[in-house]
Amino acid sequence: MNTRPGIDTPDHRGRTGLDRAGRDLDRNPDVVVRDVELTSQGWHVLRRTTFDHRRRDGGWVTQQRETYDRGNGAVVLPYDAERGHVLLTRQFRYPAYVNDHPDGMLVEAAAGLLDGDDPLTAIRRESAEELGVTLGPLIHVLDAYMSPGSVTERLHFYAAPYTPADRTGHGGGVEEEGEDIQVLELPFVEALAMVRDGRIVDGKTILLLQWAVLDGPFAAVGTR
Repeated sequence: MNTRPGIDTPDHRGRTGLDRAGRDLDRNPDVVVRDVELTSQGWHVLRRTTFDHRRRDGGWVTQQRETYDRGNGAVVLPYDAERGHVLLTRQFRYPAYVNDHPDGMLVEAAAGLLDGDDPLTAIRRESAEELGVTLGPLIHVLDAYMSPGSVTERLHFYAAPYTPADRTGHGGGVEEEGEDIQVLELPFVEALAMVRDGRIVDGKTILLLQWAVLDGPFAAVGTR
């Protein structure tokens, strides 16, 4: 009998049973999962799921969907309300580059996968690695599914105050993981302008900047 890495035997990350995810879902009586196929398991996992779905007219249809499982993540917007600044990053993103972005260099809020940590621990880790900053109290903004048509990831959004004294490292990411991240300290009004003129096109970053001006530390900017 042939063994299947990631299913019967551990794959390169020590995982087994990757084809079991979703088989026991029963929270929605209008959805019945029939089969889950493991189609690819690199660092993350691609599955093809077959399920029956009861439509609003009462009829049942069988559908297939592919889901990309990369785990959940967290993102943070550090802000200095007194000086009117925010901390962002700039790094190369190949998926954006191959899909018409001019150079693939995206301006973003610092973010990362949870990798087994709780969201608060993960975002403090990412802030230290990417931004070189020790964050103050974290404010939970919201949780959101960023691409629910195909990607399972739920992203936890945070904001946190910082001061120049909290810049305790150089940031830049983890070189061993291929990261080469530029830290950007920008006036908040400039960051908003970058959203308007297309220099910031990352969804999670746009969401946090808009929160900051609507309900967050820079709400007064939105009334000018």
